[in-house]
Amino acid sequence: MPNKQSRLVYSTETGRIKEKKDPTPHTKTDGIVRISRETKGRKGKGVTLLSGFDLDPSDLKTLAKQLKKICSTGGTIKDGVIEVQGDHRDILKRQLEKMGYSVKLAGG
Repeated sequence: MPNKQSRLVYSTETGRIKEKKDPTPHTKTDGIVRISRETKGRKGKGVTLLSGFDLDPSDLKTLAKQLKKICSTGGTIKDGVIEVQGDHRDILKRQLEKMGYSVKLAGG
C-alpha cells in the first residue's frame, strides 16, 4: 500500500484545524487600473468596479475611502477590487489619473 500523507482536519483536543492562509493575498498587476460597471447579481443596481491596484490591503482601504468620498457614495472592497455604488466611471478616471495611475475604461 502506498504511503499516503494524512492531513489533520479535526482534533478532539483543539477542535477543527484550519489551514493557514496568507493573510495578505497580493497579486502582481500590469500597472493599469481598469474601471468597469456591473449590474449582474445586484438587482439592477449598478456599481463601478476598480481593479488592478498593486497595493497592500491597508493602502487599498485608504484609497477606497478617498474615492467613495469624492463620489459621495458607499462601496466596499472584495478580493482586491474596489466597488463603488453607482456609475462614477468618468469621475473616478479623472481622479485616478490626477493621482498618477494609468487608467483604462473596461467593459461596456
